[in-house]
Amino acid sequence: MSGGPESWYHEKESAWLYRRVAACEPDLNKRDMFEKLAGAAEHQAHQWQANQPTLILTYKPTLRAHIVASLVKKFGPRATRHALAAMKLRGLSIYSSPSTPGHVMPTSVSEVGQRHRGSVSGGNLRATIFGINDGLVSNAALVIGVASAGLQNNMVLTTGVAGLLAGALSMGAGEYISVRSQRDMYEYQMALERDELAEYPEEEAEELALIYNARGLELQEARSLARTMLANPEQALATLSREELGLNPDDLGSPWAAAISSFLAFTVGALLPLMPFLLSATGKLAIYWTLAITVLSLTLIGLIISLFTGRQAWLGALRMVFIGGGAGLIAWFVGQLMGSIII
Repeated sequence: MSGGPESWYHEKESAWLYRRVAACEPDLNKRDMFEKLAGAAEHQAHQWQANQPTLILTYKPTLRAHIVASLVKKFGPRATRHALAAMKLRGLSIYSSPSTPGHVMPTSVSEVGQRHRGSVSGGNLRATIFGINDGLVSNAALVIGVASAGLQNNMVLTTGVAGLLAGALSMGAGEYISVRSQRDMYEYQMALERDELAEYPEEEAEELALIYNARGLELQEARSLARTMLANPEQALATLSREELGLNPDDLGSPWAAAISSFLAFTVGALLPLMPFLLSATGKLAIYWTLAITVLSLTLIGLIISLFTGRQAWLGALRMVFIGGGAGLIAWFVGQLMGSIII
C-alpha cells in the first residue's frame, strides 16, 4: 500500500531494475531515460524514509527481481518488456512507440495514447474468426477420422458432439482465465499508479516528462506537456498507465464476455462438420459433404482473415484450405488405419 514500507521497497526495487535495464539498453536516449527513472525512484524511496526516521529498512532484491534482471541481460529490454511491466517499471511504452525525433508528440489530453488504441471491435472479430476456425478444423478432423474408421452414423455424431463440447468448454475456460489474469494485473498496477500519483504528483510528472524526452522532445517542453497531461486526475491516471506502464485502460475487457464469445465461436465452427450427420447422411457421402463444407468454410475464413493481414485474399484462402485440409487428410488416414485394425 502507498505510504507503507511496501512503497519504499517497491521504489528501491524499481531503481535496482532500472539500472539493470539501462545497462543492457544500447540506445543512449533510452538508457539515459532509465537511469533518470532509477534516480527518481531512489528519490521517492528517500523521501518516504525521511518521513519515517524511526524505521530502519534494508533492501535486498527478491528472487523474482533477480530472474527478471537475468532475462533482461540475456534477451534485452525490448524482448522482456512484458516481464518488466509486471514488475511495474515505467517507460516501457517506448518499445511499442516510435522514438525518433520526428515522432509527433500529443498536443492535447485527448490525443494521449491514441497510437496504442486498437479497434476493440476489430480485435473481437479476429478472436471470433479464429475461434470458429479452431472449432471447424478440430471437429472436422475428428469427425472425418472416426467416420473413416467405419463407425455408424450415431457413433460419429456422438463423438462429434463430445468433441464440440470439450473444445468449446476448454476454449471458454482458457479465455476466462487468460483475460481475468490480465485484468487483475492491469488493475493492480493501475491501483499502485493511482496511489503514487496522489502521493508524488510532481515526481510522476517528471517521470512522464523523461519518457517524452527519450522520444525526442526537448526536456523543458516535455515537462510542460507532462504537467498539462496530468492536470486532470482521472485523465492523468490513464495517461500514466499508457505512457509509463504501456497499459491501456480501455483494453480491460470482461472475462465472462471473452469466455462466452470464445465458447460460442468454437461451437459454431464445430457444428459445421456435423451438419451432414445431423441431416442423416451416412458413409462416404457424409464424409464428402463434411469435406465440402469444411473446404468452403476454410476458404471463407481465409478471405476474411486477409482483411486483417493485408495479404492477397485468395492466397489467404488457399493457405487456410491447405492447413485445414492437411489436418483432415491426416485424420482420414488415421481413421482408415484404425478401421482396418479394429474392424
